[in-house]
Amino acid sequence: MQRSLHMEPSLCTGCLQCEMACSFEHEGEFIPARSRIRVFEFEHGRTSVPYTCTQCVEAWCMKACPTNAISIDSDLGAKLVSAQACVGCKACVSACPFGTIEFNPFSGKVDKCDLCGGDPQCVAACPTDAITYVDAGASGVGRMASAAKQSHHEAVS
Repeated sequence: MQRSLHMEPSLCTGCLQCEMACSFEHEGEFIPARSRIRVFEFEHGRTSVPYTCTQCVEAWCMKACPTNAISIDSDLGAKLVSAQACVGCKACVSACPFGTIEFNPFSGKVDKCDLCGGDPQCVAACPTDAITYVDAGASGVGRMASAAKQSHHEAVS
């Protein structure tokens, strides 16, 4: 069964441990700026929201790639970037409606969440369980839209 990351903003403290773990897993160094997960702060730090690739079913990034450098890992359901095939054109960056693919100026390629091969280090590092690894049907775009509506409603109230 495929799984995906689930973010629960109400549990996030903004500690950035997820960013640290991700950068160490992928870069071998603690460089949050090169992490594939981000923690966004709203209301001057009052609310923190972890955010990364949702592994979309539509996968606009994959459709936009002119070199077919993005493929689906059938076991994980993750959309993976082949460093060998990526030419760094950034078409996928432009195509992603969520802004979760980033150009890496050090490699000249793009980076995105790969679910750490099925053992997401951001989940292991999160001290509050704001990030969990769940069955794929329990997270995704629908949950993101619902959370955004709720946050907007609370902000307006």
